[in-house]
Amino acid sequence: MDRTLKALSLILSYPTRELQAAMPEIGGVLAAETRLTAAARRALRPLVEDLAARDIYDLEEQYVMLFDRSRTLSLNLFEHVHGESRDRGGAMVSLVETYRAGGFDPVTTELPDHLPVLLEFLSTRPFAEVQETLADAAHIFAALQERLQRRDSGYAAAFAALIQLAGITADEGAVAELLEQADVDPNDLEALDEVWEESEVRFGPDPYAGCPVSRDILSRMDSTLTPNPDPRHAAE
Repeated sequence: MDRTLKALSLILSYPTRELQAAMPEIGGVLAAETRLTAAARRALRPLVEDLAARDIYDLEEQYVMLFDRSRTLSLNLFEHVHGESRDRGGAMVSLVETYRAGGFDPVTTELPDHLPVLLEFLSTRPFAEVQETLADAAHIFAALQERLQRRDSGYAAAFAALIQLAGITADEGAVAELLEQADVDPNDLEALDEVWEESEVRFGPDPYAGCPVSRDILSRMDSTLTPNPDPRHAAE
């Protein structure tokens, strides 16, 4: 298993007390990753320390405000490609079939295109395959990194790390197209409703055309690094 991809999957997951307890080990994995530059490893340290030490309720609120209430920061990758169009459903089915073909059965209530789920899957794949898949989504990662940097969020470092692991420079035109989508204040519920009611949103080239992501994904790193299911869905 690629422990670095598993570690990045976990720090991008909804925060829990179990995840907080695992942060020293997760931080150690990332600090030892030679595929990342020293600067990238240093940039990840404040995020790891923040996730380990901050009040869990503050972390949960921050996560929801960033990733659940902002469409432009969604961790569901097909959201940035297909919006709410029917094409997204077909892409999702294809991705699920890829997971199953790879012997991966994610135990989660998240959608298959949720980035932490994808990274968990990729942690079990050959690195050449991993790089190709990450490269296909590099423009999405770059746009998310830029938006998070604008908000002074430590999560930006995780997306910078993913781009480095992809081994390419994100297409500037595709990134700019994504960034043209206006950010909405997560506290403005009326504006949020308008954004989520849009019928279809397409950003840049489809990084999943021909389903390059549809390949295969995950196994478990270490029982100590596997957090409990997202409590946001506990009642479902």
